[in-house]
Amino acid sequence: MDFIFLIVILIFSVIIHEIAHGGVAYYLGDPTAKYAGRLTLNPLKHLDPIGSILLPTLLVIFKSPILFGYAKPVPINPYNFRDQKYGSLKVALAGPLSNLSVALIFGLALRFISAIYLIPGLSMMFAGIVYINVLLAIFNLIPIPPLDGSHILIDLLPRFSSQIKLFFQQYRMILFFALLYLLMMGIIPLMQVILFVYRIIAGLEAFTPLAQFFQIL
Repeated sequence: MDFIFLIVILIFSVIIHEIAHGGVAYYLGDPTAKYAGRLTLNPLKHLDPIGSILLPTLLVIFKSPILFGYAKPVPINPYNFRDQKYGSLKVALAGPLSNLSVALIFGLALRFISAIYLIPGLSMMFAGIVYINVLLAIFNLIPIPPLDGSHILIDLLPRFSSQIKLFFQQYRMILFFALLYLLMMGIIPLMQVILFVYRIIAGLEAFTPLAQFFQIL
């Protein structure tokens, strides 16, 4: 049951992430995601067999220090955006910001609603939701394709966008697997950054339910 709970949190967190991309694109004038039926919480519309189920399952089984997954990317046509200058940047930022918003809601509950500590397992559940959503937000901000950070980098450096795109196209797989290796080896201090943000949102006392959550990883 702990394992199922963990995967459910991850699945719905990545779904919220993708809906945020599609929702902001729709707000900016692009109905592509809406027509594709992707502006819904129905998991069947979003799940990727490898990224949503197989990958996180293997990471849990092999006791990986990080846990992540992904859903099918939401289809977007940036040529439909009313804001051609910053539209793509807004859409790219929407995913990580949606995860931070979820983390903020449940983190503030951990910080200020002491009653949840009286319900067995509820504080651990909230801690897990905060942790996974902070992880997804920060992980996706890394400027390596296909993560959102790569799109944000291109939009923030329009003068060099063509060179950056060419570099990413040539080395995207090498860069991504190199990133995974560095994270697995702890060379990139992703965990420290995640725990720092977690502490800011939920407070020091919330490390106790987080430790309980880590016990099921």
